[in-house]
Amino acid sequence: MTAEEFRRQIGVSRETLDRLSRYVAVLERWQPRINLVGRSTLADVWRRHMLDSAQLHALLPPGATRLVDLGSGAGFPGMVLAIMGVPDVHLIESNHRKAAFLGEVSRETSAAVTVHPRRIEAVVPFAADVVTARALAPLDQLVRWARPFAGEETVMLFHKGQHVDNDLTQATSCRNMRVQSVPSVSDSTGTILRLTRAGRA
Repeated sequence: MTAEEFRRQIGVSRETLDRLSRYVAVLERWQPRINLVGRSTLADVWRRHMLDSAQLHALLPPGATRLVDLGSGAGFPGMVLAIMGVPDVHLIESNHRKAAFLGEVSRETSAAVTVHPRRIEAVVPFAADVVTARALAPLDQLVRWARPFAGEETVMLFHKGQHVDNDLTQATSCRNMRVQSVPSVSDSTGTILRLTRAGRA
């Protein structure tokens, strides 16, 4: 997938595409120094990372302003969603070199993000409209990490792979929540889990 094919599929503006392209340039510059993404995925970065992240934008609740991205790594999906217009994005990443990379991307793209260079459990909880995570942990653990940031209206959006059904079966922490499975547009074996009623124990 090319940058232009990405723009046509997602419908972003030329300005947003330019900022995402700057993000890709920083990623390619830092990748030899830090293992930010799988080396083989850089050849298809617009599908494997940009499209994979950008598809969450359509699943955001109306009027969402504050988003928390758990274990941000290279910034997917949180940084992409910030560049696409989510006004207050918090990226939690305990690896200080990756956190420095996220700060560099923020400066290069003028993304409205706050980088928290610490473990998820060490961040003082605050209310968020959306909590996201990608390739981080089993669903049960994700919900436990997300719940301190969640209220009754918070939406959780988690990328999951082909074993999503097993993950759901084992996730006792979300049994009182409404779970919607959305097929991934970037990976035929992937699923986006959209969890609501997040504040209920």
